[in-house]
Amino acid sequence: MDEIVKKIAGLGLPGIFLVLATAAAGGVGNTAAVVSAIMTLGGPLGLIGGLGVLGLTASVGDVIAGYGIEAILTSIYKERSKTESVRFLLKEIKDLPISDELKTKLKNQLRSVVVPDVEEVEPPRTIDITEEE
Repeated sequence: MDEIVKKIAGLGLPGIFLVLATAAAGGVGNTAAVVSAIMTLGGPLGLIGGLGVLGLTASVGDVIAGYGIEAILTSIYKERSKTESVRFLLKEIKDLPISDELKTKLKNQLRSVVVPDVEEVEPPRTIDITEEE
């Protein structure tokens, strides 16, 4: 599961939509229902990019079937919180087409993520420039 979570987290928000579209379509068996979404995920590569994402759909469907949508989304957002702003991710979760209960669980999980201590940085010094005559 960790490997697929890292791959989906690397896709960012389109990866989340891929997981949701695959789960809503009933997994891998109903791939035709998510073809338009997959072609959209192909972006500027169009069909070629969409076909690349199509290969990932089978793996995502298997993982969703094995672990459940809640566990997958929780792991994806936990992984993304390592490289992206938690505030941005919370806003993104708010706009997802999922149940309020699942949104609350995801938000609570993100809020509990410990942000590593950042080195204390000195504030910039103010330098006065004066002209000499």
